[in-house]
Formats: sequence, C-alpha cells, structure tokens
Amino acid sequence: MASLGQIIFWSIISIIIILAGAIALIIGFGISGKHSITVTTFTSAGNIGEDGILSCTFEPDIKLNGIVIQWQKEGVVGLVHEFKEGKDNPSDQDKMFRGRTAVFADQVIVGNASLRLKKVQLTDAGTYKCHITTSKGKGNANLEYKTGAFSMPEMNVEYNASSENLRCEAPRWFPQPTVVWTSQVNQGANFSEVSNTSFELNSENVTMKVVSVLYNVNINNTYSCMIENNIAKATGDIKVTDSEIKRRSHLQLLNSKASSCVSSFFAVIWVLLPLSPYLMLK
Repeated sequence: MASLGQIIFWSIISIIIILAGAIALIIGFGISGKHSITVTTFTSAGNIGEDGILSCTFEPDIKLNGIVIQWQKEGVVGLVHEFKEGKDNPSDQDKMFRGRTAVFADQVIVGNASLRLKKVQLTDAGTYKCHITTSKGKGNANLEYKTGAFSMPEMNVEYNASSENLRCEAPRWFPQPTVVWTSQVNQGANFSEVSNTSFELNSENVTMKVVSVLYNVNINNTYSCMIENNIAKATGDIKVTDSEIKRRSHLQLLNSKASSCVSSFFAVIWVLLPLSPYLMLK
C-alpha cells in the first residue's frame, strides 16, 4: 500500500501535469484560436483545354459566413482562389488564375471546398494546398495535380477487297501514349507486327491525334485497342460478326488517391491527462 506521503506526492504531480496540459491548451488556443479540423484532398488530373476539378472536402459547418477557403499553389505568390463571407474573393488572386476559378458555393456548407478550374493549361500542374477555416477550427491538405490530354477512342472497320482492318482513333493525347492491341480469342498474342500506329500533332502544337490500324482481323472475335500514358488509360473494344458490329469504350484516370491532414497538437495534450489516475495508484 502506498503511504499517505506518496499519495500526496503523486497527487501534486498529477495536478502539475493537468495544469501543464491546461496551460498548453490555452497557449494552443492563443496561437491558433481554434481546434484543428480534417481536410481531405484527392489527387486528380486535368484535361488540357477543358474544365477540371481539384477535389477537397472538410468537416461541415452550418455557419457559412465563418467558412474561409483558400487554395494555394507551390511556387505561386498570390492565391489561386479564396472564398469567404459566403462568396468568392478575388482581391489577392494571382493573375494566372483570374477569371478561371470558382468553388461550388451552394455545396460549401456541406463541406465541399472543391475548386473548378476553367480551361486547364499544361502549366497548371503542380502541388496545391486546400486551406480551410471554420468556426470549428482550421486545417489543410495538399493535392498533386497533373495535366495532360486524354480522350476516348473511336473504333471502326475498314473494308478492302481481301481483308478487314480495324481502326482505332483518339483525337487528343499528351504526353505521347503507348497503343496496344489485344484480342479475346488470341489472348497474349503480340499484334505489333500486324498493326501500325501514328501520332499527328494538333493545331495548338501540344496535343496529338492517335491513329492505330490493326490489319487482317477475323470476324466473331473481340479486339481491344488500349491507349495509355502516365495520366490516363482508354480502351476501345469492337466485335465484328456477320450480322452486326458491337462497340464499347471506357476511360480511367490513373494514380488517383486521397490525402488528409489534421494537426496532432491537441491530441498530445489529451494523452497526458489520463496518466494522472495511474500515477496516483503507484
């Protein structure tokens, strides 16, 4: 059994720890003014010349006027975008983003801080930060944004006197992709020697049109044309029979992942406090 002196001693130690935690908490509030909140972003890709979305979500807050959303980009002095007091605030926006950004204002109150970026440019690629302030606290998370060009392939049949060929054409890709043909019947077959792929630069001198032709195909077989770079993968399927032609295509963005961040400062404080009962029992 612990003596009365030991109990008093450990009680004093416990009080000191509690006071230290309280002081640290007060200092923390003095520095930040609020607790930290969780902010989550999703790595994404933008299609050059089209509108893109930089995804960011946060803990909802019913006090819309207290929500401040700031988007920043590494290497850019001004803000990418700011939303506060219920509306967009372009006063500190960097000139390269002026007139090109907007948040989904009607969805901010439910925790959506995603940014719409108009007419994505190649130079928009980089590391962005989504910084949120609400009546509950503050938080931020980084987002890696890639830019390029990608499009769905169109599949067609080319008829000639002696054989049938398949044509796979996609209007816009960048960086230059690879093209691979496969078939359902001849799985694992290498079609590189019976196909021809070309890349034609488009008028803006960045993106390119992809055209690939597979020669001497067999009917009643499904062929696939897969176009892929480090941003996206698009696949076109085509099946030719005696009576019909079936087509299907789909596109997948690569390397999409979520990233979230919340400060652990306050968690450390509250870990210390439960130690006091344990010390008193020593």
